Amino acid sequence: MDTKRILWAVLWVFTAGLMAVCGGIAGGWWATQYAVATVGASNPDQVTSTTTTNKEIIHVETTEIETAITDAVAKVSPAVVTVVGVIPGQMTFFGPAPDEQVSGSGVIISEKGYIITNNHVVEGTKSLKVIFADGSEREAHIVGTDPFADLAVLKVSGKVPAVAVLGNSDVLKPGETVIAIGSPLGAFRNTVTVGVVSATGRAIDTGRGYVMEDLIQTDAAINHGNSGGPLVNLAGEVVGINTLIVRNGGNGDVAEGLGFAIPSNTVRAVAEQIIRQGYVARPYLGIEWQGITPAIAARYHLPVQWGVYVVRVAPDSPAAKAGIRRGDIIFQIGETKLDEKHPFINALFDHKPGETVPLKVIRDGKTITVEVTLGERKIH
Repeated sequence: MDTKRILWAVLWVFTAGLMAVCGGIAGGWWATQYAVATVGASNPDQVTSTTTTNKEIIHVETTEIETAITDAVAKVSPAVVTVVGVIPGQMTFFGPAPDEQVSGSGVIISEKGYIITNNHVVEGTKSLKVIFADGSEREAHIVGTDPFADLAVLKVSGKVPAVAVLGNSDVLKPGETVIAIGSPLGAFRNTVTVGVVSATGRAIDTGRGYVMEDLIQTDAAINHGNSGGPLVNLAGEVVGINTLIVRNGGNGDVAEGLGFAIPSNTVRAVAEQIIRQGYVARPYLGIEWQGITPAIAARYHLPVQWGVYVVRVAPDSPAAKAGIRRGDIIFQIGETKLDEKHPFINALFDHKPGETVPLKVIRDGKTITVEVTLGERKIH
Protein backbone atom coordinates (compact mmCIF):
# COMPACT_ATOMS: atom_id res chain seq x y z
CA MET A 1 0.00 0.00 0.00
CA ASP A 2 1.44 3.45 -0.93
CA THR A 3 1.90 6.36 1.50
CA LYS A 4 -1.26 8.22 0.41
CA ARG A 5 -3.47 5.15 0.99
CA ILE A 6 -1.98 4.58 4.45
CA LEU A 7 -2.54 8.24 5.33
CA TRP A 8 -6.17 8.19 4.17
CA ALA A 9 -6.82 4.93 6.07
CA VAL A 10 -5.45 6.36 9.31
CA LEU A 11 -7.40 9.58 8.81
CA TRP A 12 -10.63 7.65 8.19
CA VAL A 13 -10.22 5.52 11.37
CA PHE A 14 -9.43 8.66 13.44
CA THR A 15 -12.48 10.48 12.08
CA ALA A 16 -14.81 7.53 12.72
CA GLY A 17 -13.51 7.18 16.28
CA LEU A 18 -13.93 10.89 16.95
CA MET A 19 -17.54 10.79 15.69
CA ALA A 20 -18.27 7.83 17.96
CA VAL A 21 -16.84 9.61 21.00
CA CYS A 22 -18.75 12.81 20.20
CA GLY A 23 -21.92 10.81 19.65
CA GLY A 24 -21.46 9.10 23.03
CA ILE A 25 -20.92 12.41 24.79
CA ALA A 26 -23.91 14.01 23.12
CA GLY A 27 -26.08 10.98 23.83
CA GLY A 28 -25.03 10.97 27.48
CA TRP A 29 -25.74 14.70 27.77
CA TRP A 30 -29.17 14.29 26.18
CA ALA A 31 -30.05 11.33 28.39
CA THR A 32 -29.04 13.32 31.46
CA GLN A 33 -31.10 16.32 30.45
CA TYR A 34 -34.11 14.10 29.71
CA ALA A 35 -33.86 12.33 33.06
CA VAL A 36 -33.65 15.61 34.94
CA ALA A 37 -36.52 17.09 33.00
CA THR A 38 -38.69 14.03 33.60
CA VAL A 39 -38.00 13.82 37.35
CA GLY A 40 -38.49 17.55 37.76
CA ALA A 41 -41.67 17.78 35.67
CA SER A 42 -44.34 19.84 37.44
CA ASN A 43 -47.12 17.69 36.04
CA PRO A 44 -45.93 14.08 35.59
CA ASP A 45 -49.27 13.10 34.06
CA GLN A 46 -48.45 15.18 30.99
CA VAL A 47 -45.09 13.50 30.35
CA THR A 48 -45.39 11.24 27.32
CA SER A 49 -43.04 8.83 25.60
CA THR A 50 -42.74 7.59 22.09
CA THR A 51 -41.36 4.37 20.66
CA THR A 52 -39.37 4.25 17.44
CA THR A 53 -41.01 1.70 15.16
CA ASN A 54 -37.97 1.02 12.97
CA LYS A 55 -35.88 -0.37 15.86
CA GLU A 56 -35.95 -3.91 17.14
CA ILE A 57 -37.53 -4.29 20.61
CA ILE A 58 -35.38 -6.42 22.91
CA HIS A 59 -37.29 -8.82 25.17
CA VAL A 60 -35.55 -9.83 28.39
CA GLU A 61 -36.89 -12.86 30.24
CA THR A 62 -37.51 -12.42 33.93
CA THR A 63 -35.16 -14.57 36.00
CA GLU A 64 -36.25 -16.68 38.95
CA ILE A 65 -34.55 -14.38 41.45
CA GLU A 66 -36.24 -11.31 39.94
CA THR A 67 -39.59 -13.03 40.26
CA ALA A 68 -38.79 -13.95 43.87
CA ILE A 69 -37.86 -10.34 44.64
CA THR A 70 -41.02 -8.87 43.11
CA ASP A 71 -43.17 -11.51 44.84
CA ALA A 72 -41.54 -10.75 48.21
CA VAL A 73 -42.04 -7.01 47.74
CA ALA A 74 -45.68 -7.50 46.77
CA LYS A 75 -46.19 -9.58 49.91
CA VAL A 76 -44.55 -7.21 52.42
CA SER A 77 -44.90 -3.73 50.95
CA PRO A 78 -48.59 -3.24 51.90
CA ALA A 79 -47.55 -3.75 55.56
CA VAL A 80 -44.81 -1.10 55.44
CA VAL A 81 -45.66 2.36 56.80
CA THR A 82 -44.06 5.78 57.02
CA VAL A 83 -43.85 7.00 60.61
CA VAL A 84 -44.13 10.77 61.11
CA GLY A 85 -43.60 12.37 64.50
CA VAL A 86 -43.57 15.86 66.00
CA ILE A 87 -40.91 16.84 68.53
CA PRO A 88 -41.64 19.90 70.69
CA GLY A 89 -39.44 22.90 69.98
CA GLN A 90 -36.71 23.62 72.51
CA MET A 91 -36.79 26.76 74.63
CA THR A 92 -34.28 29.35 73.43
CA PHE A 93 -33.22 32.82 74.55
CA PHE A 94 -35.83 34.24 72.15
CA GLY A 95 -38.60 31.88 73.24
CA PRO A 96 -39.69 28.38 72.17
CA ALA A 97 -38.37 27.16 68.83
CA PRO A 98 -40.85 25.74 66.30
CA ASP A 99 -41.82 22.10 66.59
CA GLU A 100 -39.68 19.72 64.56
CA GLN A 101 -41.07 17.00 62.28
CA VAL A 102 -39.21 13.71 62.12
CA SER A 103 -39.88 10.63 60.04
CA GLY A 104 -38.89 7.03 59.62
CA SER A 105 -40.39 3.73 58.59
CA GLY A 106 -42.18 0.86 60.28
CA VAL A 107 -43.86 -2.45 59.57
CA ILE A 108 -47.19 -3.87 60.75
CA ILE A 109 -46.68 -7.13 62.68
CA SER A 110 -50.18 -7.85 63.99
CA GLU A 111 -53.79 -7.67 62.86
CA LYS A 112 -54.44 -5.84 66.13
CA GLY A 113 -52.56 -2.83 64.75
CA TYR A 114 -49.14 -3.26 66.32
CA ILE A 115 -46.28 -1.71 64.36
CA ILE A 116 -42.56 -2.15 64.95
CA THR A 117 -40.09 0.69 64.33
CA ASN A 118 -36.88 2.10 65.83
CA ASN A 119 -36.83 3.82 69.20
CA HIS A 120 -34.76 6.67 67.74
CA VAL A 121 -37.54 7.36 65.22
CA VAL A 122 -40.14 8.09 67.93
CA GLU A 123 -37.96 9.20 70.85
CA GLY A 124 -39.06 12.56 72.24
CA THR A 125 -42.15 12.88 70.04
CA LYS A 126 -45.38 14.41 71.35
CA SER A 127 -47.57 13.05 68.54
CA LEU A 128 -47.32 10.36 65.88
CA LYS A 129 -49.05 9.30 62.72
CA VAL A 130 -48.43 6.58 60.18
CA ILE A 131 -48.91 6.75 56.44
CA PHE A 132 -49.91 3.47 54.82
CA ALA A 133 -48.74 2.27 51.42
CA ASP A 134 -51.94 3.53 49.80
CA GLY A 135 -51.36 7.05 51.16
CA SER A 136 -54.00 6.95 53.90
CA GLU A 137 -53.03 8.26 57.33
CA ARG A 138 -53.87 7.29 60.88
CA GLU A 139 -52.84 8.48 64.33
CA ALA A 140 -50.58 6.15 66.32
CA HIS A 141 -49.45 5.92 69.92
CA ILE A 142 -46.41 4.35 71.57
CA VAL A 143 -47.07 1.09 73.42
CA GLY A 144 -43.50 0.78 74.68
CA THR A 145 -39.86 1.19 73.73
CA ASP A 146 -36.48 -0.40 74.35
CA PRO A 147 -33.72 2.18 73.78
CA PHE A 148 -31.03 -0.47 74.33
CA ALA A 149 -32.31 -2.54 71.38
CA ASP A 150 -33.42 0.63 69.50
CA LEU A 151 -36.92 -0.77 69.08
CA ALA A 152 -40.39 0.64 69.67
CA VAL A 153 -43.89 -0.77 69.30
CA LEU A 154 -46.67 1.53 68.07
CA LYS A 155 -50.39 0.84 67.76
CA VAL A 156 -53.10 2.12 65.46
CA SER A 157 -56.82 1.54 65.82
CA GLY A 158 -59.02 -0.02 63.17
CA LYS A 159 -58.33 -2.57 60.49
CA VAL A 160 -54.84 -2.70 59.00
CA PRO A 161 -54.19 -3.29 55.29
CA ALA A 162 -51.68 -6.13 55.72
CA VAL A 163 -49.47 -7.90 58.24
CA ALA A 164 -45.83 -8.89 57.72
CA VAL A 165 -44.46 -12.21 58.95
CA LEU A 166 -41.34 -12.23 61.14
CA GLY A 167 -38.89 -14.85 59.88
CA ASN A 168 -36.01 -16.68 61.57
CA SER A 169 -32.91 -14.47 61.42
CA ASP A 170 -30.72 -17.24 62.84
CA VAL A 171 -30.67 -19.05 59.48
CA LEU A 172 -29.44 -16.05 57.45
CA LYS A 173 -26.22 -16.65 55.53
CA PRO A 174 -23.73 -14.18 54.04
CA GLY A 175 -24.45 -13.71 50.35
CA GLU A 176 -28.18 -14.29 50.74
CA THR A 177 -30.37 -11.81 48.84
CA VAL A 178 -32.30 -9.37 51.02
CA ILE A 179 -34.62 -6.44 50.32
CA ALA A 180 -34.91 -3.17 52.24
CA ILE A 181 -38.25 -1.35 52.11
CA GLY A 182 -38.88 2.06 53.61
CA SER A 183 -39.30 5.79 53.13
CA PRO A 184 -35.88 7.40 52.57
CA LEU A 185 -35.83 11.08 53.52
CA GLY A 186 -39.46 10.64 54.58
CA ALA A 187 -40.58 11.45 51.06
CA PHE A 188 -40.13 8.42 48.81
CA ARG A 189 -42.69 6.08 50.33
CA ASN A 190 -42.13 2.30 50.08
CA THR A 191 -38.84 2.53 48.23
CA VAL A 192 -37.32 -0.87 47.46
CA THR A 193 -33.58 -1.57 47.40
CA VAL A 194 -31.90 -4.94 46.97
CA GLY A 195 -28.61 -6.29 48.27
CA VAL A 196 -27.13 -9.21 50.13
CA VAL A 197 -26.41 -10.19 53.69
CA SER A 198 -22.83 -8.97 53.96
CA ALA A 199 -22.30 -10.52 57.39
CA THR A 200 -24.12 -11.48 60.57
CA GLY A 201 -23.22 -11.03 64.22
CA ARG A 202 -21.81 -7.52 63.77
CA ALA A 203 -21.32 -5.17 66.73
CA ILE A 204 -21.50 -1.36 66.58
CA ASP A 205 -20.45 0.99 69.39
CA THR A 206 -23.33 3.39 70.00
CA GLY A 207 -21.24 5.92 71.88
CA ARG A 208 -23.74 5.67 74.77
CA GLY A 209 -21.81 3.20 76.89
CA TYR A 210 -22.98 0.03 75.18
CA VAL A 211 -22.59 -1.87 71.93
CA MET A 212 -25.42 -2.96 69.64
CA GLU A 213 -24.68 -6.62 69.13
CA ASP A 214 -25.63 -9.39 66.70
CA LEU A 215 -26.57 -6.96 63.91
CA ILE A 216 -27.11 -7.98 60.29
CA GLN A 217 -24.80 -6.13 57.89
CA THR A 218 -26.16 -5.52 54.39
CA ASP A 219 -25.23 -3.58 51.27
CA ALA A 220 -28.88 -2.95 50.36
CA ALA A 221 -29.10 0.84 50.16
CA ILE A 222 -30.38 2.27 53.46
CA ASN A 223 -30.82 6.01 53.86
CA HIS A 224 -32.17 8.44 56.45
CA GLY A 225 -35.88 7.66 56.73
CA ASN A 226 -35.36 3.92 56.21
CA SER A 227 -34.90 3.48 59.95
CA GLY A 228 -37.52 1.12 61.34
CA GLY A 229 -38.35 -0.39 57.97
CA PRO A 230 -38.07 -4.11 57.24
CA LEU A 231 -35.22 -6.12 55.80
CA VAL A 232 -36.91 -8.94 53.89
CA ASN A 233 -35.77 -12.32 52.55
CA LEU A 234 -36.89 -13.88 49.27
CA ALA A 235 -39.65 -15.78 51.07
CA GLY A 236 -41.27 -12.45 51.90
CA GLU A 237 -40.43 -12.68 55.60
CA VAL A 238 -39.07 -9.84 57.72
CA VAL A 239 -35.62 -10.95 58.89
CA GLY A 240 -34.49 -7.61 60.30
CA ILE A 241 -35.42 -4.03 61.15
CA ASN A 242 -33.12 -1.49 59.52
CA THR A 243 -31.53 0.67 62.19
CA LEU A 244 -28.38 2.48 61.10
CA ILE A 245 -25.80 3.19 58.43
CA VAL A 246 -22.08 3.85 58.73
CA ARG A 247 -20.74 6.55 56.43
CA ASN A 248 -17.33 7.23 57.92
CA GLY A 249 -14.70 5.13 59.62
CA GLY A 250 -12.84 6.19 62.71
CA ASN A 251 -9.89 7.34 60.60
CA GLY A 252 -12.04 9.55 58.37
CA ASP A 253 -12.36 7.11 55.47
CA VAL A 254 -15.69 7.31 53.62
CA ALA A 255 -17.69 4.07 53.45
CA GLU A 256 -20.54 2.99 51.19
CA GLY A 257 -22.91 0.06 51.47
CA LEU A 258 -22.61 -0.35 55.24
CA GLY A 259 -26.14 -0.77 56.51
CA PHE A 260 -27.18 -2.63 59.65
CA ALA A 261 -30.42 -4.24 60.79
CA ILE A 262 -31.67 -5.67 64.08
CA PRO A 263 -32.29 -9.44 63.69
CA SER A 264 -35.95 -10.47 63.59
CA ASN A 265 -35.49 -12.92 66.47
CA THR A 266 -34.41 -10.00 68.68
CA VAL A 267 -37.32 -7.95 67.35
CA ARG A 268 -39.78 -10.73 68.17
CA ALA A 269 -38.51 -11.15 71.74
CA VAL A 270 -38.64 -7.42 72.48
CA ALA A 271 -42.00 -6.85 70.77
CA GLU A 272 -43.64 -9.74 72.63
CA GLN A 273 -42.57 -8.27 75.99
CA ILE A 274 -43.77 -4.79 75.11
CA ILE A 275 -47.12 -5.99 73.79
CA ARG A 276 -47.67 -8.29 76.77
CA GLN A 277 -46.62 -5.95 79.61
CA GLY A 278 -45.86 -2.52 78.12
CA TYR A 279 -42.15 -2.65 78.89
CA VAL A 280 -38.97 -4.71 78.49
CA ALA A 281 -37.58 -6.28 81.65
CA ARG A 282 -33.82 -5.73 81.99
CA PRO A 283 -31.56 -6.76 84.87
CA TYR A 284 -30.89 -4.07 87.50
CA LEU A 285 -27.78 -3.76 89.66
CA GLY A 286 -28.24 -0.33 91.24
CA ILE A 287 -24.93 1.52 90.84
CA GLU A 288 -23.68 4.71 89.27
CA TRP A 289 -20.39 4.08 87.56
CA GLN A 290 -17.54 5.52 85.52
CA GLY A 291 -16.15 3.44 82.68
CA ILE A 292 -12.47 2.48 82.75
CA THR A 293 -10.49 2.43 79.49
CA PRO A 294 -6.75 1.92 78.94
CA ALA A 295 -6.25 5.70 78.79
CA ILE A 296 -8.05 6.26 82.11
CA ALA A 297 -6.26 3.28 83.68
CA ALA A 298 -2.88 4.70 82.67
CA ARG A 299 -3.73 8.19 83.91
CA TYR A 300 -4.89 7.06 87.35
CA HIS A 301 -2.62 3.99 87.65
CA LEU A 302 -5.54 1.60 87.93
CA PRO A 303 -4.93 -2.16 88.17
CA VAL A 304 -7.16 -3.10 85.17
CA GLN A 305 -7.44 -1.79 81.59
CA TRP A 306 -11.20 -2.25 81.32
CA GLY A 307 -14.03 -2.18 83.84
CA VAL A 308 -16.22 0.22 85.81
CA TYR A 309 -15.46 2.30 88.88
CA VAL A 310 -18.39 2.39 91.33
CA VAL A 311 -19.27 6.02 92.05
CA ARG A 312 -22.46 5.43 94.04
CA VAL A 313 -24.53 2.52 95.28
CA ALA A 314 -28.29 3.03 95.42
CA PRO A 315 -29.78 2.27 98.86
CA ASP A 316 -31.59 -1.08 99.16
CA SER A 317 -30.50 -2.02 95.61
CA PRO A 318 -29.22 -5.47 94.57
CA ALA A 319 -25.67 -4.07 94.65
CA ALA A 320 -26.14 -2.68 98.18
CA LYS A 321 -27.58 -5.96 99.42
CA ALA A 322 -24.62 -7.84 97.93
CA GLY A 323 -22.11 -5.55 99.65
CA ILE A 324 -20.84 -3.58 96.64
CA ARG A 325 -19.17 -0.35 97.84
CA ARG A 326 -18.22 3.02 96.44
CA GLY A 327 -14.68 2.78 95.05
CA ASP A 328 -15.00 -0.86 93.97
CA ILE A 329 -13.79 -1.71 90.47
CA ILE A 330 -15.92 -4.32 88.67
CA PHE A 331 -14.00 -5.99 85.83
CA GLN A 332 -15.95 -9.21 85.23
CA ILE A 333 -19.64 -10.17 85.26
CA GLY A 334 -20.31 -13.90 85.30
CA GLU A 335 -17.98 -15.44 82.72
CA THR A 336 -17.61 -12.20 80.74
CA LYS A 337 -14.48 -10.16 81.31
CA LEU A 338 -15.15 -6.51 80.47
CA ASP A 339 -13.28 -5.04 77.51
CA GLU A 340 -13.85 -2.93 74.41
CA LYS A 341 -16.09 -5.57 72.80
CA HIS A 342 -17.88 -6.46 76.04
CA PRO A 343 -18.95 -3.24 77.81
CA PHE A 344 -20.50 -3.29 81.26
CA ILE A 345 -24.11 -2.83 80.10
CA ASN A 346 -23.89 -5.60 77.50
CA ALA A 347 -22.34 -7.99 79.98
CA LEU A 348 -25.04 -7.15 82.55
CA PHE A 349 -27.87 -7.47 80.03
CA ASP A 350 -26.67 -10.97 79.09
CA HIS A 351 -28.31 -12.04 82.36
CA LYS A 352 -31.92 -12.05 83.52
CA PRO A 353 -33.70 -10.39 86.43
CA GLY A 354 -33.66 -12.69 89.46
CA GLU A 355 -30.47 -14.45 88.37
CA THR A 356 -27.59 -14.69 90.86
CA VAL A 357 -24.35 -13.66 89.16
CA PRO A 358 -20.75 -13.56 90.45
CA LEU A 359 -18.94 -10.23 90.01
CA LYS A 360 -15.15 -9.97 89.99
CA VAL A 361 -14.25 -6.89 92.02
CA ILE A 362 -11.02 -5.14 92.97
CA ARG A 363 -11.25 -3.60 96.44
CA ASP A 364 -8.30 -2.12 98.31
CA GLY A 365 -5.92 -3.72 95.81
CA LYS A 366 -7.34 -7.22 96.27
CA THR A 367 -9.55 -9.24 93.91
CA ILE A 368 -12.74 -10.59 95.47
CA THR A 369 -15.88 -12.28 94.16
CA VAL A 370 -19.28 -10.83 95.07
CA GLU A 371 -22.48 -12.78 94.44
CA VAL A 372 -25.38 -10.50 93.48
CA THR A 373 -29.00 -11.35 92.74
CA LEU A 374 -30.10 -9.04 89.96
CA GLY A 375 -33.26 -7.00 90.25
CA GLU A 376 -35.64 -5.97 87.49
CA ARG A 377 -35.62 -2.66 85.69
CA LYS A 378 -38.63 -1.79 83.57
CA ILE A 379 -37.50 -0.21 80.31
CA HIS A 380 -40.38 1.82 78.82
